[in-house]
Amino acid sequence: MSTIPALIVIDTNIVLDLLVFDDPACAPLQAALDAGSLRWIATPSMRVELERVLGYPLIARRLVRDQRAPDDVLARFDAQAQMVDATPVRAVFVCKDPDDQVFIDLAVAHKARLLSKDKLVLAMRKRLATLGVEVAPVFGFQE
Repeated sequence: MSTIPALIVIDTNIVLDLLVFDDPACAPLQAALDAGSLRWIATPSMRVELERVLGYPLIARRLVRDQRAPDDVLARFDAQAQMVDATPVRAVFVCKDPDDQVFIDLAVAHKARLLSKDKLVLAMRKRLATLGVEVAPVFGFQE
């Protein structure tokens, strides 16, 4: 009997930790994705944002240092994230940072876990929990 993988939405900063910076704190997340116990969902606009952020000077320098191209990172994103349509309905709770709303809306629409280090998103934890969305800055949620 196979189990259905849990859904997860990952904000851009954690995507960078996972795919660019190889942050050791993301090792459990990568292991869960590799094992199929998590299914990462994303929208086309999230991919567009990642592509834009990969051009930021700090990120671009890191990629050059590591001898990686932005297309390599995007290929890893494409291989790991399952593209879904953006939700047409905004969540009842609105983030003060409009750039983060797309992650919240998707997590709420799919009752997915949301990984974000953004202080404004983390401040919404209790409200989002009432909608079935668990929010944490790292995978594992032991805080």
